[in-house]
Amino acid sequence: MFSDFYRLLVDVGTAVTAEPGAAAAVEQSGEQAATDVAAAGGLNPIFMILIWVAVIGVFYFFSIRPQSKRDKQMKEMQSSLRTGDNVVTTAGFFGKIAEVGDDCFIVEFGTNRGVRVPVRKSDIVGIKEPKLTPSHNDKADGKDGK
Repeated sequence: MFSDFYRLLVDVGTAVTAEPGAAAAVEQSGEQAATDVAAAGGLNPIFMILIWVAVIGVFYFFSIRPQSKRDKQMKEMQSSLRTGDNVVTTAGFFGKIAEVGDDCFIVEFGTNRGVRVPVRKSDIVGIKEPKLTPSHNDKADGKDGK
């Protein structure tokens, strides 16, 4: 395919050049270039396989493996939760676990813990207590947060 395309270019070049000796030189160098490419045969198939294995290996170590580690840590954390643990959900709500079920927790939300909501275990993303400190704007306005 490459040699046919190159021969077409050489034919066009011969038609354009006025000197017959120059066309013969171009045609000879074109045939040599086509022979060099054909002799090389492209890339070795084993080399191509090794390149693909390397790409897949890099993809595994930089993408798949870290994600599976994070998933494993998250499942361990979710299975170790007990009644009374302060948690944060995927929605960003802070609460305290009131009851533990098979596939969900009953979590109490609010400052007086009067709101009890069932939450799937997979929706708990961490064990964390909210920081209930007043902001700088509240202190500037004369509000203490009390």
